[in-house]
Amino acid sequence: MTADRNVLGGELEVCGTEPLTGYFRDGCCNTGPEDTGSHTICAVATREFLEHQRSVGNDLSTPMPQYGFPGLEPGDRWCVVAARWLQAYEDGMAAPVVLAATHERATETVPLELLREHAVDVPGDLSSLA
Repeated sequence: MTADRNVLGGELEVCGTEPLTGYFRDGCCNTGPEDTGSHTICAVATREFLEHQRSVGNDLSTPMPQYGFPGLEPGDRWCVVAARWLQAYEDGMAAPVVLAATHERATETVPLELLREHAVDVPGDLSSLA
């Protein structure tokens, strides 16, 4: 079995563990045939992105304890659905992307150039994302 690859061609890195993200809740943006939404983009949540997602019917901020979902806050890293990220991009609300933790399959939906435009390292001071 080969390791999953990121959009840079390297081994897929962990996206986030607090809160625990990923379709398989393994901290990585791994994917497979059962992941029909393609939760492959490791995004860093911003207030604008979260508000946009809520406005299009994808509320990522409200906790849903019945599903073990704490709700996201600005600065959280989360594996988002590639089509949802692209929708936010087209609406001028794209979240920053951690390329090393973004699965190569994301490029089936979102061109690598767009992901690179929003590539970031998480800043030490997360208040700048609020």
